[in-house]
Amino acid sequence: MERNLYLNKLIRKKHNGLIKVITGIRRSGKTYLLFELFYDYLLKSGVDKDHIIRIALDDRINKKYRDPDILCEYVHDTVKDDQIYYVLLDEVQMVSEFEDVLNSFLHMKNVDTYVTGSNAKFLSKDIITEFRGRGDQVHLFPLSFSEYMSGKGIDRHQAWQEYTMYGGLPKMLEIENEEDKAVYLRDIFKETYIKDILERNDVRNPVEMEELLDYLASAIGGLTNPKKLADTFKTTKNVSVHPDTIKTYLDYFEDSFLISRANRYDVKGRKYISTPMKFYFTDCGLRNVRINFRQYEETHIMENIIYNELLIRGYNVDVGMIEYSCYVENRKRVQKQLEVDFVCNQGSKRIYIQSALALPTREKEEQEQLPLQTISDSFKKIIIVKDGPTHYNESGILILNLFDFLLKENSLEC
Repeated sequence: MERNLYLNKLIRKKHNGLIKVITGIRRSGKTYLLFELFYDYLLKSGVDKDHIIRIALDDRINKKYRDPDILCEYVHDTVKDDQIYYVLLDEVQMVSEFEDVLNSFLHMKNVDTYVTGSNAKFLSKDIITEFRGRGDQVHLFPLSFSEYMSGKGIDRHQAWQEYTMYGGLPKMLEIENEEDKAVYLRDIFKETYIKDILERNDVRNPVEMEELLDYLASAIGGLTNPKKLADTFKTTKNVSVHPDTIKTYLDYFEDSFLISRANRYDVKGRKYISTPMKFYFTDCGLRNVRINFRQYEETHIMENIIYNELLIRGYNVDVGMIEYSCYVENRKRVQKQLEVDFVCNQGSKRIYIQSALALPTREKEEQEQLPLQTISDSFKKIIIVKDGPTHYNESGILILNLFDFLLKENSLEC
């Protein structure tokens, strides 16, 4: 499986004087990217094997290297000449005081260091802070739809059916039986993701935490906040959970890369609104197995997949809110709030996107494009739909076919 998007990012960052930190949800392929794809690239580009130091720190045979002093001494002793050495460390958070060890490598002018880790609390937050600009993060997502379809070698409709149900963890390319896929997802959710969260954090009531995760899975794409979630516990479970506890649990899920937050943005006021916000799952297969595949709502799953694809392409993604003035039946003028599914920013570029499974009627199309038409700036406005050809409608809005969007790298620029 080629993952050129991420491999090329690592190649671009070679010899930049920074620690390259590969983050991402467990089982998304970080080890494969570093130890197979990048390692093979180094060999093919002429690097001698003895100038590549590879250590899988989660392997029992390498347990001694979890001691920071032993690891540091080993790397220093292995570097024997002035040529560039590449240090590849998998699951570096298993080394105590690993920040000090990596900082030590930064002082070695002919050492280029790459590490992986599975938890944002240890890596993307603390490492970047510790290095004060000397850490460079590459975030790895599960397989995109394009990668999944390429890996399976099947047509797009069959790939979509599988991908929306079982997600894009690389293991899904190997498992053919649907029951086996469900068992795999269920097992790693319980034995890997939940276990990781419980081990790393002082969770006093894991039952409540998991029930919150179930609620998020059943309500992807819905606006919410800790207070609203606490009220839901009170209403449905007759259990009092403080909003601060809810917020803490949400932070745990985000730190483990299980979910991602989209903040609300006032388009006209050009400011962020602290609450409510939306949460999306990093992988739809994990979302589905969390609720035992009971709620296969293609509309919301499609929205989740579009959101993830936008992140993969490097956009910062918010939920847009627009104040809209209109007249009601008695000719009274009222203010309403309209929502834009995604406000996507990348440098100076901005795109507004609506997700719609279908536009069967003129009324539905007008409903979807109203929030976009209300925005007065000149940035591109798009409605992504599952079926139908890609075209510009009479209002100048791009109606973009879902598969054109997912399978064509430059689809948002057409």
